Amino acid sequence: MNTVFPATYSTLCPEALAILITEKYGFDSTCRLLVRGVGDTYLVEAPGARFILRIYRRSHRSFSNIRAEVELLQALKQENIAVADPIPDNNGNLIQAIQAIEGERHAVLFRYAEGQALKVLNENQLLNFGREMARFHNVSSTVVIGGERWKLDNDSMFIKPLQMLEPFFAEDPEGFNWLKQAAGKAMNELSGLPAGAFSSGYCHFDFLPKNVHFKGDAVTFFDFDFMGYGWLVNDLMSFRQHFILDVYLGRTTKEAANKDFATFLRGYREHREISDAALEAIPYLGLGFWLFYMGFHTTHDQFYAFIQPGHLSTLIRLFQHITATYWPVAVP
Repeated sequence: MNTVFPATYSTLCPEALAILITEKYGFDSTCRLLVRGVGDTYLVEAPGARFILRIYRRSHRSFSNIRAEVELLQALKQENIAVADPIPDNNGNLIQAIQAIEGERHAVLFRYAEGQALKVLNENQLLNFGREMARFHNVSSTVVIGGERWKLDNDSMFIKPLQMLEPFFAEDPEGFNWLKQAAGKAMNELSGLPAGAFSSGYCHFDFLPKNVHFKGDAVTFFDFDFMGYGWLVNDLMSFRQHFILDVYLGRTTKEAANKDFATFLRGYREHREISDAALEAIPYLGLGFWLFYMGFHTTHDQFYAFIQPGHLSTLIRLFQHITATYWPVAVP
């Protein structure tokens, strides 16, 4: 009889992980847990170097999902795109299998993204952010990788999240009805845009400041955990959400935010063109961005607080502000 009580999720011991790193990668290090989330993130420190160890949750990321992420990062690194790339072990393996209490989990050791996350960017940083994103898209629009990732489309960004969220709006049917109406309008507006205006490829889909480090004016992208395949303008859209939030919270003005986004866009267009029609999609795709992550929150215990009635009401007010401020015609 098994004397260890079953678990659906466990926190792996940092000391044991440091031993594993020595065995697999051939260097001594210290390891400490930084944060639990979609996966568990550990800081690994060795003489003269730092790394990030990501332990994926078996309930949320399959080996095939992880393989796709790793292969994209390898392709980006080969083209000198500034990303925190995966580190091979002594046998050339990029993905490790670990037998945890709940079953097999997978781990990847990443190069540390030097610098720090910044919420306010200067002109050179905005330009470099745009340039590097465009260079990333030049690769991600043509690369062929193995593994499986989700598509970023109406189904994953609007339809399925609404189905997942409906039970959590039991106390606020009016708010949920408004959300359905807004999502329907967004999908309708997107369907009316010319399909030829959009280029597709693998998107990061989470370009908020927390996933970008700056060392001086130099930028490095990391945390591709939500990468998917879809319209590349989704990445410009996710960065745009940072400015929208800052305006909503009173940290900046709409005019200043628009100026900063225009600077970023100028840098992007130095390396890749983007149509005006694609940019017109950003306000509507923005709602899909929020719904995508809200739907994900219903599946993960670390984000339980984000699907409570009070927080959901706060988000509805945010979305109402966004549609009133950034959509040509607001949702009543």
